[in-house]
Amino acid sequence: MAKTSLPPVSWEAEEYIVRDHDVIWYIGLFIVAIALGALAVLYQGWTFLTLIILSVITILVSNLRPPRKIRYTLDNKGLKEGTRLHKYDEFRAFGILKEGNHYSAVLIPKKRFGLSVKIYFPEGSGEAIVDNLGNRLPMEEVKLDVLDKIVNFLRI
Repeated sequence: MAKTSLPPVSWEAEEYIVRDHDVIWYIGLFIVAIALGALAVLYQGWTFLTLIILSVITILVSNLRPPRKIRYTLDNKGLKEGTRLHKYDEFRAFGILKEGNHYSAVLIPKKRFGLSVKIYFPEGSGEAIVDNLGNRLPMEEVKLDVLDKIVNFLRI
């Protein structure tokens, strides 16, 4: 599908968007966890209680861990994400999302239940990235799905 050979494009970006959490957010998290935990104990839902505890621990650990900087490269072989290579033939299209001040390219898989790949990039590199991807994949409009909207709303 490649029309012409473009020079490789490389950039560094964080693996996810850092969302600020104030004390009120953490208090809200613990209030919701305690309320759900109380319901789990009241109805003797021990598995649900375990799920709540593990979820809160996971949210806290992921929020306290800073995102890694990942080196991305788009070349003739595909997208290199660190040391991992995603070949273009794994994807049927790509789209661009803007979330606040952050831009990302979403690579849409060919397989029905395949996972999409979302890569963040600085605004200054956007044109070269879109040109490089557009040279190999068709561009489609992409929107945040319901889960992404919930995550953005909860600032997780």
